Amino acid sequence: MSPKKKEIKEAKTWASSRILVFSFLTIILVGTVLLMLPQAVNGNRLSFIDSLFTATSATCVTGLTVVDTGTKFTHFGQMIILILIQLGGLGIMTFSTFFVFLVFGKFSISDRDIIQNTITQSPIKNIAGLLKSIFLFTILIELAGAVLLTLFFAETIPLPHALYHGLFHSISAFCNAGFSLFDTSLVNFQGNFKVNAVFIMLIISGGLGFVVLYELKSYMLKSKDRFKFSFHSKIVIRVSLILLLVGAGLFFLLEYKNILQHRSLQDKFLISLFQSVTCRTAGFNTVDISLLTHSSLFIMIILMFIGASPGSCGGGIKTTTVGILMAMLVARFQNKEDVNISRRRMPNEIISRAISVTFFSVALIIIAVTLLMIAESGGVSYPEHRGLFLETLFEVISAFGTVGLSTGLTSGLTSLGKFIIIITMFVGRIGPLTIALAIGKKETPRFKYAQEKVLIG
Repeated sequence: MSPKKKEIKEAKTWASSRILVFSFLTIILVGTVLLMLPQAVNGNRLSFIDSLFTATSATCVTGLTVVDTGTKFTHFGQMIILILIQLGGLGIMTFSTFFVFLVFGKFSISDRDIIQNTITQSPIKNIAGLLKSIFLFTILIELAGAVLLTLFFAETIPLPHALYHGLFHSISAFCNAGFSLFDTSLVNFQGNFKVNAVFIMLIISGGLGFVVLYELKSYMLKSKDRFKFSFHSKIVIRVSLILLLVGAGLFFLLEYKNILQHRSLQDKFLISLFQSVTCRTAGFNTVDISLLTHSSLFIMIILMFIGASPGSCGGGIKTTTVGILMAMLVARFQNKEDVNISRRRMPNEIISRAISVTFFSVALIIIAVTLLMIAESGGVSYPEHRGLFLETLFEVISAFGTVGLSTGLTSGLTSLGKFIIIITMFVGRIGPLTIALAIGKKETPRFKYAQEKVLIG
């Protein structure tokens, strides 16, 4: 790529990053104001910090809550949360660009750049077709999920309530938000295979990414022999499958004599599979997280840190980042200069981006954990708060990965602690590199310094 083209590309990325950040900030602030209205809550009004926390959690599709969603909020308040989830899940700019296309019948160059940086880093040939497919997928999947959940919920609650709960939970699950109207999330359905299966399918669909869903649709409609998945989709599907199976297997082994001890074998497998799926980015739970072993919590922390796939509703460093980093480690152990995956060589730019995303994410988590520990127990000795570090780390990574699982720390946070989690959720949803680009300068130096070497390791 020529220096001029590279400079133009960097300028476009810088501009689209700022638009993305400011669009999320705008919708969060609007949501905060709406949730502070007396019509939105039962009883006393929410404080500004609690409204901001809830609006951020919904827009960033996290699911961490400081009040009970099902009892504190009225139907109006719950609908505000649901709209924020839908906007945040699909992406605010995806919505606005799609409606611009419906009105004017075309996209501007800036619209294309924004969508490309929001959904996929690869060039998009048919952006109109992709956006139409995204909205079609969303409507059909959420509608199918709502119908099925309504039927299954109706077995235990009245039909009108089942319909309302089915719609709310279907959107929340597909957008990987984790908000639930049940006070114990899905604990009461831990042995219900039908309910678990619907949630698992919704969560996985929302976490794969719209590009992968678009290709899966093409694969099902076209001849299987002629259609080929893109390299991106192959990595996403393979890494996601590995993480799903490894996570479920480890949870099964680590909790076999603990929380799974008195369950049937079928329930053991079902609970293990669900936790592996949900802790990647969704935030629903069918067991009490605070009762899990430390080893299980640590495995869940790793899965939450990895998160979902690029262009999806979830957060984390993403499955493709992990795939590239693992391939890089294998190449270094084998003393190979090139990083290859499935007979394809990874460009240095992609490898550098994967390392940068991971480094920025780790740095953010270290800062957030440190600040949260100071805010919540700064002057208390370690023996008096033994185990708080793991709970704090779990909470921060849950916020960064926009997961929403908690050991119970969220509701008891101080105002400063809530604000730290708010920032972590926001950066986790937008992406640390996008934030860095948005607040940085777009000018690139026209010179290079002399190269030097330094000892490493």
